[in-house]
Amino acid sequence: MSNFLIRYFGRAWLAVTFLFLYLPLLFMIVFSFNSTRQDAVFTGFSWRWYEALTRDTKIVEGFWLSLQVATASGLASAVLATFAAFVLVRYRRFPGRTLFSGMVNAPLVMPEVVIGLSLLLLMVGIQNAFGWPQRGMLTIVLGHTLLGMAYGMVVIQSRLLEMDRSLEEAAMDLGARPFQVFFLVTMPNIFQAILAAFLLAFTLSFDDVVISEFLSGPGVNTLPQVIFGYARRGINPTIYAAATLLIVSVTVVVIAYSVWVARQTRKRERDIAAATRAEVVALQAQ
Repeated sequence: MSNFLIRYFGRAWLAVTFLFLYLPLLFMIVFSFNSTRQDAVFTGFSWRWYEALTRDTKIVEGFWLSLQVATASGLASAVLATFAAFVLVRYRRFPGRTLFSGMVNAPLVMPEVVIGLSLLLLMVGIQNAFGWPQRGMLTIVLGHTLLGMAYGMVVIQSRLLEMDRSLEEAAMDLGARPFQVFFLVTMPNIFQAILAAFLLAFTLSFDDVVISEFLSGPGVNTLPQVIFGYARRGINPTIYAAATLLIVSVTVVVIAYSVWVARQTRKRERDIAAATRAEVVALQAQ
């Protein structure tokens, strides 16, 4: 009996967990192809809601705005997260380190409502004082960068902690300056983590509603805001189609990234094995 539980209970529990998480997504994808507006009965296969999606200017404009915001905030988050993680890992002692670490990690534990409200007050205060920036794409990018940087830093920091520091020390012993060590040695070794931080920040930005609601201006709505607005007014299968396309896009990106990481890992392992064999041959020749 115990062997049966050990063998099958874990698998059954995992299957139930995946069903709980992904079955609603499956139902939404299925009903995005429904021929009518029914949300409980599948009446037939149709592409009508995807055709309607291409004619909905709000969704199309929201998609392009979300894509621009997510790309900009993802890049900014990856850059800032890289420098923040490098400072916290490589410089253990400097004045204000505890405060700096706490401020960088604060968005991880702070509710998005609080972040959005505080950023709104800050932007309004700056706008009243200097007349800039107007609430819109720029303010949304700044808000999403704050959130994405905190999550990205965790990813990059873990990679820096695993990295062999002797590589950097060897480069400095050979005469490389600190910025050369960072860009020629450290960056290539943590590039996968930086890319993962960018993808994480991109996804968080593309999916965000709360911060966008606080920081968006009149006529500036991201795709999640448009979908949320449609959902509040009632069932509209067009948003099912839009959400399905988002799911497919994210899935393709995740699979492509996983394949790329797997290939890079195998290539690095082959290079290490080849270098080891060459070193053994050289020692034997001596």
